[in-house]
Amino acid sequence: MRRLRTPADVQDASTDPLVRWAAQALSAGGAAWEHNGAVAVHAPCLTRRRRLVLSGPAEGVASLLAAHGRGVDLRPLMERQLASVVEPLMPTPWIEDKPFGWMDRTGTLDLPSDASWLTSLDAVEPLLRTANPDSWAWPGEKGVTRWAGVHVDDELVATAAEAWSSADVGFMMGVAVHPSHANQGLGQRICQFVTSSLLTLYGCCALFVENHNAAAIAVYRKLGFEYRDVTTLLPAV
Repeated sequence: MRRLRTPADVQDASTDPLVRWAAQALSAGGAAWEHNGAVAVHAPCLTRRRRLVLSGPAEGVASLLAAHGRGVDLRPLMERQLASVVEPLMPTPWIEDKPFGWMDRTGTLDLPSDASWLTSLDAVEPLLRTANPDSWAWPGEKGVTRWAGVHVDDELVATAAEAWSSADVGFMMGVAVHPSHANQGLGQRICQFVTSSLLTLYGCCALFVENHNAAAIAVYRKLGFEYRDVTTLLPAV
């Protein structure tokens, strides 16, 4: 089992954007390891969770999970299909906690003209509380870098944030569209703006999405994102 000391070491060990995104934790008290082609990144605080992000061949992932997967409030995170193969390999049982979606894409995307990065965030929180009160990203929260918006008659009606980006994976969260402006394509336009900006900066853009949110997944697919089922695990005992 080999210790990976820097985000660059993780990038050299894995092509998976999921663990490459998690590698930002190495500059904030995290740790990473490689074993038989698999990679694990311990992220003490990433998107409000203490995570162990894993990817690679099942046997290597199982070994990394057995060695580093226990701890108070630690949430191992991996592809759902991988978890179904890894779980029978474990010496003690694990159970699936909550499945959700990871989506990412590379390349370039046209930049829409009716969205921009916001210079004032005063209207962001009221919009989130109306349109997306369960948002994981909020103005002023650690790791949330900047907010974009679309205005109609000087009113902020759509927003999305760059939050918890790593060295080579830009991350989008906090998408919200005011209910009075629903079904007008604003969600797609604000996401297109943020995605285009992050692709230019990082070469890759990613996000989390609820696996039951078919409408949001459809919007992201239109923007070129590919969907992967992921899940977190809990010790069964």
